[in-house]
Amino acid sequence: MLVAFSVAPSGTGREDGSVHDAVAAAVKVVRDSGLPNQTDSMFTTIEGEWDEVFAVVKDATEAVARFGSRVSLVLKADIRAGYSGELTAKVERLESALGTLTP
Repeated sequence: MLVAFSVAPSGTGREDGSVHDAVAAAVKVVRDSGLPNQTDSMFTTIEGEWDEVFAVVKDATEAVARFGSRVSLVLKADIRAGYSGELTAKVERLESALGTLTP
């Protein structure tokens, strides 16, 4: 399964509203998990089995909780039994399809 998630604190007390330190703490948890993952400007996507992926999401959420009085968590999951390597394979199929389109 693939899970894309975004987690951020609120009530940080920071005047500039920045949450990059909290997000870095979450991404570190994900990267330390050893599961395939990818981070972009809006979400981190992680690939694995249900229990292992959600354990990492929980740990990342707890890491962010240290930075504020509340935590916002947004999740999107692609659950497709029998498939792995989809973190990159889905993008490869998209790029291939784009290459076959005529203007």
